[in-house]
Amino acid sequence: MVEASPAPSWRTLLAPRWIAWHLFAVVAVVGMLWLGDWQFHRAMAGNDLSWAYTFEWPIFSVFGVVFWVKTIRDELHPTPEAQAPEIVLPAGTGSAGSGGAALAAAGTHAAAAGADEPAAAGAGQGQQAPHSAEEPQDAELAEYNAYLAKLNSQVKGHGRWHGLR
Repeated sequence: MVEASPAPSWRTLLAPRWIAWHLFAVVAVVGMLWLGDWQFHRAMAGNDLSWAYTFEWPIFSVFGVVFWVKTIRDELHPTPEAQAPEIVLPAGTGSAGSGGAALAAAGTHAAAAGADEPAAAGAGQGQQAPHSAEEPQDAELAEYNAYLAKLNSQVKGHGRWHGLR
């Protein structure tokens, strides 16, 4: 059983890394408000285009504050999904009990893809060599590889221009 980690306290926000981010947020908001004031003075001097920027910069600063508040809230109250992400594979890509079958299917799809595909190129192009029969293969990894091979076979030829040359 995996024990959930306790939520960080507000003291986390006083770490040097967070203090730097707080200072950046304050400087950014003040800078955007200053830019809005500068554009207002330009607009009052007769530059009609500056009227749009007069309102745009303060809106950007509000977005910055909202983003900062959400970032702090997410840090102090993380969701369970954010703490332990779980990969869910679509149906038909294998199950935990069919790791060997899923790996075999991945190999079949990779071989069917042809030599021009990176999956079939093997270790010659910097990819890892396939596992030997003695090495235990993680069932979850085998399912994921089978899923990727299935996606590769479904999109083969898509997105390529097949017009006259």
